Amino acid sequence: MLLFLHRPFEALATKLAASPDELKLIFSFLLSYPLAGLLKRLPDAKPLQKNIFIICVSLFYLVGLFDLWDGILTLAISAGGTYAIAKFLRGSPYMPWIGFLFVMGHMSISHIQRQIANTPSVIDITGAQMVLIMKLSAFCWNVADGQLPTDQLSEFQQNRALKELPPLIDYIAYVLFFPSLFAGPAFDYAEYRRWIDTSMFDVPAQIDPAKKPPVRKKRKIPRSGTPATIKAVTGLVWIGLFVALSGKFSHDHVTDESFTERSFLHRVFLMHMASQVTRFKFYGVWALTEGACILAGLGYNGVDPVTGKVSWNRLQNVDPWTVETAQNPRAYLAGWNMNTNNWLRNYIYLRVTPRGKKPGFRASMTTFVTSAFWHGFYPGYYLSFMLASLIQTSAKNFRRHVRPFFLDPITGNPTPKKKYYDFATYLITQLTFSFTTLPFLVLGFKDSFRAWSHVYFYAFIWTTASLAFFASPGKALLKKKLESRQGKASARLKRTTSSESLSGMEPILGISKDPEEDLAEAVSEFKAEIAALQKRKTR
Repeated sequence: MLLFLHRPFEALATKLAASPDELKLIFSFLLSYPLAGLLKRLPDAKPLQKNIFIICVSLFYLVGLFDLWDGILTLAISAGGTYAIAKFLRGSPYMPWIGFLFVMGHMSISHIQRQIANTPSVIDITGAQMVLIMKLSAFCWNVADGQLPTDQLSEFQQNRALKELPPLIDYIAYVLFFPSLFAGPAFDYAEYRRWIDTSMFDVPAQIDPAKKPPVRKKRKIPRSGTPATIKAVTGLVWIGLFVALSGKFSHDHVTDESFTERSFLHRVFLMHMASQVTRFKFYGVWALTEGACILAGLGYNGVDPVTGKVSWNRLQNVDPWTVETAQNPRAYLAGWNMNTNNWLRNYIYLRVTPRGKKPGFRASMTTFVTSAFWHGFYPGYYLSFMLASLIQTSAKNFRRHVRPFFLDPITGNPTPKKKYYDFATYLITQLTFSFTTLPFLVLGFKDSFRAWSHVYFYAFIWTTASLAFFASPGKALLKKKLESRQGKASARLKRTTSSESLSGMEPILGISKDPEEDLAEAVSEFKAEIAALQKRKTR
C-alpha cells in the first residue's frame, strides 16, 4: 500500500472509532465519482483507453489502498479459470455448471480463510469475489446461450447471449470495473459491451428527437451528473445515520445477558432497531456505488418515449422504501439486494428447471443452497435462511387463504377492514425479519440462539404455529368459508344483474385454482427424482 495514503486514515480512525480499512472503503466509493467523471469523458471512439483506465484505477484500489496483492491473484485465478472454461468447453452443455462450481469452490476457500482470520474490520478480497462470482457464472451461461438457436432462449437470454468470447482486454476491464469492484452492483458482460461501444445509448427512432436526452458535445452518454449526485448525497445520509445510531442500537447488546433486564417489548424494539440501523449501512454503500456507475453511464436504462425522461435504474440494488414499508416477505425481499436476487433467479432458479417445465421444489432448494454458500459458512447465515424459507411458505398460505377475506369477492377491491389487515401484516413482517436476520449479524450458532432466546423465539413460534395451522383441518375450514363467501356474493350479484350480463362471469378472487401445495409438490418431485435415478441404474 502507499504509506502516505494509509497514515491519514490511521489517524482519522482513532477519532471516528472505525478501522482504517473501513474509512478507505468509503473513500474509494467517493473517489470513484470524479474518476467515473473522467472515464465518461474519454472519447467514445476509443474503448481501449476506457478499458485501460478502468484496470489501472482498480489496481490502485487493490494495491495502493488495501495492499491486496494476494487479492489480485485470487481475482485473476477466478477470472482466468472462468475464461478458459468458457473457451475450451464452449460446446459442452455442462460448461456453465463447471464454471459455476469452479468459482463457487474458489470463493468458498476465501470465505473459510476469512472466517478463520476473524477480522471483520479488515477489508479482504471476499467482498469483491462475491460480486465477481455473479459476473463470472452469468458469463458462462451467456456464452453457452450464444451457442443455441434463438428459439430455445427466452427474451432475457437472447439479450445477454454471447456468440463469441470477448477480447481479453474487454473481459479484464469488465471483471475489474472500479465503481462496483468491492460492493457491486453486478451486471452481465453484454451490458458492459453495450456501454463500452456506446450502443446502449442508441435512441429508438420512434422517440421524438426533441425528447432525446441531452448530451455533452459529441458524446453519446447522456448527462448523468444530477442523478449521480442525488445517489451520492443519499448514500452519505444513510451512512451518517448508521454512524450516529450504531453505537446506541448494536446487535452486540442483544447477546449480552444484561439485555434480559429490560422489558420484553423494549428488547424487541432494540432488536428491531439493531437490524434497521445495520440496513442503513448497506443502503448507504449501495447508493454510493450505484451513483458512481450512473455517473459513468452504466446505470442508463432507456428513455421514456412520452416524457423524454431518462431512467438510471439499470443497476439499482436496493429500494429502501419498499423494504421499510413491506407488508409481506415477497415485497421485503424484492426491495433488498436486488441484483443478487436477479442473479439467483436468472442463473440458478430458472437454469435448474428443464425447458418447458415450471420451477418447483428442486429449483427453490438449489437457489436456497446457492445463496447460503455464496454468503459464506457462518452458522448464523444458515439459521436465517432456514427460518426465512419457513416464513415464505407461511406468508404464501396467508396470502392465499386469509387475505381474500379482506377483499371484495367480486371486484377484488379492498374492503373497509383491509387497512387493519395491512397494518397487522406490516408490523408482523418487519418484526419477523428483524428477528430472522439477527443471526446474520451475530454469526455464531450459540450467540444466535442466545439472542433469539432473549426475545423468547417469538417469530419462530408464530411462524411454526401458522404452518401447523395450515397443515391442520383449519385450512379446509378457511377454504370452506371463502367458498361460502363467494357463493353468497355471486348470488347477490345475480339478483341485481341480468343473466345475459353474467354469462361466463366468475369471481375475480377466491380459492387458488392451483391445487398443488408446497409439501405435496416437494414429495412429488422427490419421488420423481428417485424413480428417474432407479431407471438409469437399471439401464
